[in-house]
Amino acid sequence: MQKKTDRRVRKTKTQLRNGLAMLMKEKSVGEITVKELVDQVDINRSTFYLHYPDISGLLYEIENDLAEEMERAIREHPIEKREDNGFYFLQDIFQVLDNNREIVSALVGPYGDMLFIQKVEVILARNSRKVLEQMFPEKSDQMDYFYAYCLNGCLGFVKTWLADKKSCTPEFAADFIYRMVVSSMRAFCETREEV
Repeated sequence: MQKKTDRRVRKTKTQLRNGLAMLMKEKSVGEITVKELVDQVDINRSTFYLHYPDISGLLYEIENDLAEEMERAIREHPIEKREDNGFYFLQDIFQVLDNNREIVSALVGPYGDMLFIQKVEVILARNSRKVLEQMFPEKSDQMDYFYAYCLNGCLGFVKTWLADKKSCTPEFAADFIYRMVVSSMRAFCETREEV
C-alpha cells in the first residue's frame, strides 16, 4: 500500500510542478494563487495544502531539488584542472536541465525567479571559480572579468537552449559549451596584463 501512496504523491507533485511552470510563462510566481494552480492541474485545494503551505513552499522545494541535482553532479564529476572532467559535469548538468526543461525554463524566463539564478551562480562559483584561480594564479586581477564572461555566456546559452523547442540534445549542448569554455580558457592564457 505504501508504494501506491508514494506513486500518487509523486504524480501529484509532478502535476503541481508542471502547472506552476505553465503559469510562470504568463506571470511571476508572486502573482500565482493556489486556486489558479489547482484549477490548472485539476486537483483539490486540500490536496495542495497536504503537501505545501503555499506557492512559495512549492517553489522552494522545486529549487532545492534542482540545486541538489547540481550539487550531485559536482560531487560525481568534481571540477578539477583536468579538462575532461568538466565535460562529464556539463553532460550531467544538461541532462538534469533537459529532464526538468519546463520548470527550469520558467525559472530562468522573464517571469522567473532571480534568486534561483543567483543560487545556481553561487553553486557554480563555489565549485568552479577556485579551480580557475588555481589554474591561472597570475591572472587573479582579471579573474572577475573572465569568470563573468564564462558564467554569463553559459547562462545565456542555457536560456536559449531551453527556449528552443527543436533544441539540440543534452550531449551536444554539453560538448558545445565545453569546447567554448576550453577555447576561452586558452584565449584567457594569452591575454596580456593591463599596462
